[in-house]
Amino acid sequence: MSFGRPGNLKDSFTATPPDRGSFPLDHFHDCSSFMKTYLDCLKTYQQNQAKCRLESKNYLGCRMEKGLMARVNWEDLGLADV
Repeated sequence: MSFGRPGNLKDSFTATPPDRGSFPLDHFHDCSSFMKTYLDCLKTYQQNQAKCRLESKNYLGCRMEKGLMARVNWEDLGLADV
C-alpha cells in the first residue's frame, strides 16, 4: 500500500545530501529574531529577496556565529556589498 506516490517507484528514489552540508535547526532560538525579521521583510515586499538582503545577511551571520552553519565568505553568498 502506498500513500501519496505510485507503488512502482519502490527502488528508484535515493536521497542525496545537501550541496553545502547540513543546515541544523535552531533548537535554542539563538537566531529566531533575525529569522523573523527576514521573513517579515519578505512578506512586506511580496517575497522580493532583493529588498531584504540586509536582513538575510544578518540572519546568516547569526547562524555562522552560533555554529549553525559553516562559515562562508560573504562574496560566495552574494552579500559582500550589503
